[in-house]
Amino acid sequence: MDTSGAKKTCYESVRDFFTSAKFLIYMGHALSTWGDRMWNFAVAVFLVELYGNSLLLTAVYGLVVAGSVLLLGAIIGDWVDRNPRLKVAQTSLLVQNSCVIVCGILLMVVFQFKEQLVELYNGWILTTCYILVITIANIANLASTATSITIQRDWVVVVAGQDSSKLADMNATVRIIDQLTNILAPMLVGQIMAFGSHFIGCGFISGWNLCSMCLEYALLWKVYQKTPALAVKAGQKEQQQELKQLSNPRDLESDQSPEESSQPLMNEASVVTKPDSPKQRGCCYQATEPLRTLKAGWVAYYNQNIFFAGMSLAFLYMTVLGFDCITTGYAYTQGLNGSVLSLLMGASAVSGICGTVAFTWVRKKCGLIRTGFISGMAQLSCLMLCVVSVFAPGSPFDLSVSPFQDLYTHLIGEKTLPEADHSLTGVLTGGNATTAAPAEEMPPLQSYMSVSLLFAGVIAARVGLWSFDLTVTQLIQENVIESERGVINGVQNSMNYLLDLLHFIMVILAPNPEAFGLLVIISVSFVAMGHIMYFGFAFKSLGSRLFLCCSPEQKVEEVDSPSLPTTV
Repeated sequence: MDTSGAKKTCYESVRDFFTSAKFLIYMGHALSTWGDRMWNFAVAVFLVELYGNSLLLTAVYGLVVAGSVLLLGAIIGDWVDRNPRLKVAQTSLLVQNSCVIVCGILLMVVFQFKEQLVELYNGWILTTCYILVITIANIANLASTATSITIQRDWVVVVAGQDSSKLADMNATVRIIDQLTNILAPMLVGQIMAFGSHFIGCGFISGWNLCSMCLEYALLWKVYQKTPALAVKAGQKEQQQELKQLSNPRDLESDQSPEESSQPLMNEASVVTKPDSPKQRGCCYQATEPLRTLKAGWVAYYNQNIFFAGMSLAFLYMTVLGFDCITTGYAYTQGLNGSVLSLLMGASAVSGICGTVAFTWVRKKCGLIRTGFISGMAQLSCLMLCVVSVFAPGSPFDLSVSPFQDLYTHLIGEKTLPEADHSLTGVLTGGNATTAAPAEEMPPLQSYMSVSLLFAGVIAARVGLWSFDLTVTQLIQENVIESERGVINGVQNSMNYLLDLLHFIMVILAPNPEAFGLLVIISVSFVAMGHIMYFGFAFKSLGSRLFLCCSPEQKVEEVDSPSLPTTV
């Protein structure tokens, strides 16, 4: 009887988990991110293929996407705050998937009838199709931003309730799902396009998003039914704002004061609200309302007590030390092939997953704010390997080479650039036989020492990077009042995109491999500045107790008196 009862209890616990709101959010997020990763990977390939193996359309698409989120991030977040949760989630879900489906069908038409479209109206029909694809894909990305804000930054907080540890576990699980889908989804769609065609790839992505949209819609409705708190949203009634705070001071950081953990510095007047009587306003006033919303959102972000923590995360985007097209392109110039790069990307994903697991463990031992400090120091220490790689044997670092050497060579000709005949430039430009000779004299192990140190530092730093990212994410979740979660996270996304744009501009100004070492040093400098800002935030919150890596649970037992604010 006891064993059968135990088995029944185990079965019920498993059943309860798979039917819980937490698991349903995981399922919905996995479906959503899988579709996003497939589309983000495929659309870049499609645009390159359509424009004759040129990166022009891909660059335009990236610029449009980054600029749109930068300008509209606060407005999207404000829209999330002003509307009911279910309406926001369903609307953004439908818009995002519908746009991807339409884009997929449009690309199928272009791939099938490209030759005929080129001849119509001197190619203007084809150009119009390119513009439509980029525009619709940009709308899909904006809807994806709204979905990310409402689900990952709001719904997850409400489902976690008053349990800060549960919130940390949910954030870590969501990030692990991101890491896995970031590798597996592009592999799947890549194989489909490789063994099939781009036409089949477009059709598969459109069909996937159609099926995924229906499943995600049903999962959202189930989560909404299982979590009654989602039906009540702060912002309409001021009395509900304090009730909707995620946690008490002890939940965030047991050894910090209440104002450090859950009370933002902004007052009620800074909350973004609608005008009292919009009907009495003129047309000009209503037309400029998005601009006022944008300004109010950035002001509200600045007034948050986690402002420097958010800025520190944004500064980490100003880097070339990530597995993006820039780092991959540099690796190709250093002799690494696609097989080695795929293995390195896999190792990077494993390192990121280790960072998410380490976040939950360190947070329980040392508290949330200290976890960010420890993660930042770990990331910065690992990135020192990247700095060493700049001066290691085999590094092409040479500031005497003009950054615009290739541009002048193509536009003006080699005769106008006598400095381009240096022997060091020929190693990377694949020049004549006389410049290639010094590279052949270098031992193979020595020639790969620089790039090996570079990627060793990048991969190792992912542990601290993802742990730090989760720390700042949870700080924003716990410290921003419910009525402002959308607009604050929207501005945070805008800041991230702004620094990401700056890092692309930095690469444009110094595109040659000889200057990549300088970009590495600048990137590490920005990462260091970001962690210095976080240190200022952490030291302001905890003071000298920041360096006391004690267990928060033990601190709660020790400090159990009415004098909590003064002793903490």
